[in-house]
Amino acid sequence: MANHIKIVSITDVQQKLLWDTIVDDGDNVGVDAWIQSQVDEKIAGCWKRMRTQWTVNLMNDASYTDEIPSNQAAFVALVLARNEYKDRLASEPTI
Repeated sequence: MANHIKIVSITDVQQKLLWDTIVDDGDNVGVDAWIQSQVDEKIAGCWKRMRTQWTVNLMNDASYTDEIPSNQAAFVALVLARNEYKDRLASEPTI
């Protein structure tokens, strides 16, 4: 599995604002840990929503007779391979 590295840009003022709330001794370790925890929480929520929605979808699909994977990577691969799967951009109504 690949690791993806994202760079977050903040101003000096924004950094100081974060330091006001997040324990950090000036080396940004605290801020970096906080950012990672926020991303981890968002991913966990995305996984929970996908698992809940698609378990129901698969169980209600009479043509789907395979087992539903309990492994996260296999489950996500299965869902993304489905014809009816739409990512957020494709599922948003157009204006």
